[in-house]
Amino acid sequence: MNNNLTIAMPKGRIFEEALELLRKAGYKLPPEFDDSRKLIIEAAAEGLRFILAKPMDVATYVEHGVADVGIAGKDVLLEEERDVYELLDLKISPCYLAVAGLPNTQMNEVAPRVASKYPNVAEAYFRAQGEQVEIIKLNGSIELAPLIGLSDRIVDIVSSGRTLKENGLVEYERIVDVTSRLIVNPVSYRLKDTRIDELVTRLHEVVAEGGSSDENSKNI
Repeated sequence: MNNNLTIAMPKGRIFEEALELLRKAGYKLPPEFDDSRKLIIEAAAEGLRFILAKPMDVATYVEHGVADVGIAGKDVLLEEERDVYELLDLKISPCYLAVAGLPNTQMNEVAPRVASKYPNVAEAYFRAQGEQVEIIKLNGSIELAPLIGLSDRIVDIVSSGRTLKENGLVEYERIVDVTSRLIVNPVSYRLKDTRIDELVTRLHEVVAEGGSSDENSKNI
């Protein structure tokens, strides 16, 4: 049986911090990782193959088995609800999901609207609060929605809070803390348990020692 591992990795900040964790865990990864635009990169000496994907797609690749393991934000896992196992909190790219809007404004009592690229998370949160709202799915620039009257509130990722402040918005409620997690395909975990457990052990040791030096950096 082929015991190589295929790992789905998100592009961007999570990728950079995860790459540092893997190198600290002793994995010798090719330098082309740092500036390549390739979407598939082999680390043959380590028996690893990497798929570089959009953050929202990582859990999909793992669920369908084209990747054995992946690194995904907790926000993605909550929103997508994919059939994967969560093995380890890598404690990188910390942020949180929050409800925000224009300051000193009330929700519309007749037809309250909430904009988000996390419609499932937003709907579940407001339902738990006993509130019926219309969810409007957006894919980017969520902060625009209350500014142009599209919604009363937004549900979005907050890191430093700078983006909210620069757009004249304020945070109303904090929903859940978010970090990046190591996830695995259930079938791969049965077939490649030794290699996957080794990966988990090595990464856990690095995380326990403090993880990525960029862990406390902030996004805008």
